[in-house]
Amino acid sequence: MNNVENCYRCFEKYPGVCRWKKLKLVFTFVFLMVLHVNANTFSQTISYSKSNVSLTDFLKVVKSKTNYNIIAKGNLLKGKVLKNVKLVNTPLEEALQQVLFPLDLQYIMEKKAIIIIEKKEDTRKMSVVTKVNYMPVQIAVPINQQEKIAVSGTVKDSLGTVISSVSVTVKGRSGIGTTTDQNGRYILDINKGETLIFRSVGYAALEIPNVEKPTLDVMLTSVNQGIEEVVVTGFGTTQKKESLVGAVTTISPKELKTSSSNLTTALQGRVAGMIAYQTSGEPGQDNAQFFIRGAASFGYKTEPLILIDGLELNSTDLARLQPNDIESFSILKDATSAAVYGARGANGVILVTTKRGREGKAILNFQLDRNTSAPTRNLELADPITYMIKANEAAINRSPEAVTPYFQSKIDATIAGMDPNLYPANDWMGMLLKKSTTNTKANMSIRGGGKVASYFVTGSMNTDNGILNVDKRNNFNNNIKLNSYSLRSNVDMKLTSSTDLAVRMYGNFDDYNGPLNGGSAVYSSIVNTNPVRFPAYYKPDEANEFTEHILFGNYQSSEGAGFYNNPYAEMVRGYQDYSRSLMLSQLELKQDLSEILLQGLKLRFMASTQRRSYFSINRKYNPYYYMLDEGSLMNGVYNLIQLNELTGSNTLDYTQSPKEVATSSYGELALNYDQVFADKHSVSALLVGILRNSIESSAKTTSLQTSLPYRNLGVSGRASYGYDSRYMIEVNFGLNGSERFHKDSRYGFFPSAGVAWNIANESFWKPMSDIVKQFKLRATYGFIGNDAIGGPEDRFFYLSDVQLNNPAMSYSFGENFTRNRPGVSINRYDNIFITWEKSRRLNLGMDLNIKDFTIVADYSTDHRTNILMNRAFIPSTMGLAAAVRANVGKAKSEAFEASVDYNKGFASGYWLGLRANFTYATNRYLVYEESEYPKGEEYRSVVGNPLSQGYGLIAERLFIDEEDIRNSPLQTYGEYMPGDIKFRDINRDGRITDADRVPLGFPTSPEVTVGFGFSMGYKGLDFSSFFSGLGRRSFWINYGATSPFIGDQRAFLKAYADDHWSEENKNLYALWPRLSSAVNNNNAQQSTWFMRDGSFLRLKQVELGYTLPEHWLSKLKISKLRVYVLGNNLLTFSKFKLWDVELGGNAFNYPIQRVYNFGINLTF
Repeated sequence: MNNVENCYRCFEKYPGVCRWKKLKLVFTFVFLMVLHVNANTFSQTISYSKSNVSLTDFLKVVKSKTNYNIIAKGNLLKGKVLKNVKLVNTPLEEALQQVLFPLDLQYIMEKKAIIIIEKKEDTRKMSVVTKVNYMPVQIAVPINQQEKIAVSGTVKDSLGTVISSVSVTVKGRSGIGTTTDQNGRYILDINKGETLIFRSVGYAALEIPNVEKPTLDVMLTSVNQGIEEVVVTGFGTTQKKESLVGAVTTISPKELKTSSSNLTTALQGRVAGMIAYQTSGEPGQDNAQFFIRGAASFGYKTEPLILIDGLELNSTDLARLQPNDIESFSILKDATSAAVYGARGANGVILVTTKRGREGKAILNFQLDRNTSAPTRNLELADPITYMIKANEAAINRSPEAVTPYFQSKIDATIAGMDPNLYPANDWMGMLLKKSTTNTKANMSIRGGGKVASYFVTGSMNTDNGILNVDKRNNFNNNIKLNSYSLRSNVDMKLTSSTDLAVRMYGNFDDYNGPLNGGSAVYSSIVNTNPVRFPAYYKPDEANEFTEHILFGNYQSSEGAGFYNNPYAEMVRGYQDYSRSLMLSQLELKQDLSEILLQGLKLRFMASTQRRSYFSINRKYNPYYYMLDEGSLMNGVYNLIQLNELTGSNTLDYTQSPKEVATSSYGELALNYDQVFADKHSVSALLVGILRNSIESSAKTTSLQTSLPYRNLGVSGRASYGYDSRYMIEVNFGLNGSERFHKDSRYGFFPSAGVAWNIANESFWKPMSDIVKQFKLRATYGFIGNDAIGGPEDRFFYLSDVQLNNPAMSYSFGENFTRNRPGVSINRYDNIFITWEKSRRLNLGMDLNIKDFTIVADYSTDHRTNILMNRAFIPSTMGLAAAVRANVGKAKSEAFEASVDYNKGFASGYWLGLRANFTYATNRYLVYEESEYPKGEEYRSVVGNPLSQGYGLIAERLFIDEEDIRNSPLQTYGEYMPGDIKFRDINRDGRITDADRVPLGFPTSPEVTVGFGFSMGYKGLDFSSFFSGLGRRSFWINYGATSPFIGDQRAFLKAYADDHWSEENKNLYALWPRLSSAVNNNNAQQSTWFMRDGSFLRLKQVELGYTLPEHWLSKLKISKLRVYVLGNNLLTFSKFKLWDVELGGNAFNYPIQRVYNFGINLTF
């Protein structure tokens, strides 16, 4: 606009200098006029007939039918009423003229925006067509005396990705603005020195003052809780964060980026209100456990509902999801947010929406990651010499006359490094495990579309390898290798101006190869093996010179005795293959009923089907074991003794697990209404009906009842009203039916309601609005039902489960009792009174935006009643054969969560983001069916304690000597001696029994989770770091599982070797008590002695990236190239040092991995 005016003035003043500009202008004018005529031929049309309708309502229809954004000054449209509108297939431009001209308004069309401005009758106008983003635009140009400049540039995010549909406006001048195109470019004519404002959903607004140069590239920083942020709230509906009543948290997909191919591992510390932690790092078994606001029930199902594109999926499906495919990630935490999902949302809801196509040319994105992973911390074992010395000590500790397992001559020969066949010293950990491994991730997507159809198609391939060091003498590889493939196609079509159709297809496939029983079993095998009895394998003797199989080492103390564990043989003797697949298809139809029935009314139908399958095959052989003939070796002859000639084999055999096949179908019909009246009254409503049917055949299908289809249906609704963006009220309900309950209680009705007050929009707040942009208080209260009680096998509580032919209950009769018949067993009695578990929830929240800081805080309670339990005491005289259950349990959880975000972009190209969140979630039993305890022993009751509370004895110290033992209460758990654990007599009855068990430490599930980090960058360079941690969590070292020398096999942890009680070191507070060659039952009691603090803080992620300048890439037709290095789990701060503290008591699980990643991201 203004660049044309400037050229016109320049030509008048300097005709000789600017003649070429005039010719260029004329050529451009003629060329664009031709394009404009052609565009008008195919312009969009509007059909609309209504009387006495507000201009705002009319423009909403225009927006919904054309996908144009409407831009106008806040009060420009206020009070404008259209008396009589009759438009029948009228071109959009003509329709706007007919409607706006009588109201003294005019419009500007720039790219995908219609800007409404006032008609300037007193200014001189000329009709021109100017080039804006290479699109024809017809505008009216007022001539004034201010100096004009045409400002253009590109808008990107902090990672260098271009942002489309960014609103670019001039501060203080309504109606002047544009939006960025699909390449993030914009052009706008302004007065020199004016201030530009850049706004986009999900990003902090950026003001650039005193713009005087024609080129201005800007960078926007993402903001998680912005006022303008649009939040997905379920069933295809969205709400502005400003008008939200419930507790909903959103995560930017960029925050979920991780070097791991498992998305769930990125959740820890990222979301306020979510507790997440890992207990294994093994590929395919490394899903994080996560709970929303902790577990509120002691029923069998406590995990949240996971919905991806509206379909219910499981945690493994979420784990396989690629961050690059995610458009939005929301967590619904309170009653009003989750109520529309009925019983399925009793434990909270995770909503994930994948990307859709966009109008514009095809954009191809390719990302490749290559990483190296290694354990964060490996178990340290004592060396073989120490093992033998301490094994001898353990043997005589309990019985001084016992025979020691190792002669001193063997110890000395091993120290001297003599014949390793006779004096082996195995480092099983170093032999069987590599220091690190490499993994690969690749993802490619293409996104684009036109006015009728758009598409997003993506595919990915991840390869995760284990750290097992496999001998190449086998002709198969049994190291862990998990190949995961996924393919997604999202196609959206505009059938008519009011009808949209979406077709989505998705497939995910896992192919696994690995050790027979998994990687954790290999670790367990290593620590359950003697390091000095035999080598992993022997070199051939003369008799086996031509033997083709491996001569695996072993030991047999006497003929007929069992074999020892050889972890090398166990690892290489075979391998497991499994295949898991998921295929789903989804169809969604949306119909705008605004012109047919009611303005703002929309109908949506969605149907989908899923197919799942899983099978595994084990292929293995029985190793041939050998031991050294020590007698012949003394005569200078190397000879081996074969131990299992009859049972060993050279050939592979196979076994297969029961195949798992499942199918499910889902239907959903939703009616949605959303309308604003008189620019102040916002009314919306949602009514949804669902139907789900699923059936499976697997190892879980053990009876007629479990073989029947699983079915659920429900109706739910939501209604909300908002006044002037200040006061909001919302009511919800769920009417759910469950097949599990008797017809008298099959349906449950669960209502909820919430209110919110946006104080920052009050008139009295205006003086502070520049500082405090948002200040909203929220409160919700409601009920949710849960039918996932008992166990998955409890299909129909109102039907008995009787087995009429149970061989275990057989009886014999007849002469000599030769005749036999199976008996009858009762697994469950029918119970028509079992009904819904109920959740009563309260949530009080606050949203605050101070300058560039966004603060969100929530306090919530969840009171669970009707929790299903076994009755604690049923007299045996009743003759009942199965447990009797009833809805008698009660529990309560409370949570406080808060998050703080800071995002700031600067005109210089520098940007900074800070984020932190904190969650404290605790729970306790209110009513629990248990035995009555004697007076004075009420502390034994679980009531009032957390659901995952640990119980045990209080350990005072280790016994000093026999005198100390005689003067102490009698401990009733078996033999104990000086150096064993001494317990406290709580009830003072002179005996240590189960009556002395008390609650110990914190719960085993963490009550506190924290996360904090920063991101910063300058132009193309970016750097970020994130910490996460868990607190108020206890776990126990498993005494029985880690006791050394058990069966002459168990390894000796180095920490135990360095700090244990002995006759030479009578440390009463040593880490490990008196050594023993068998598990000492006294020391094995759960107690404070082996309780450990499970809290930790971890440097979860560090990333450094660089986006190359566009002018370097333009010749290669590359729009973006970013390279980066990324590290995960780099540092851990914890008091516990024996193994990775996040594993808790799972010492022998496959360790959590530290990952170093290099990646490249290309966009064409």
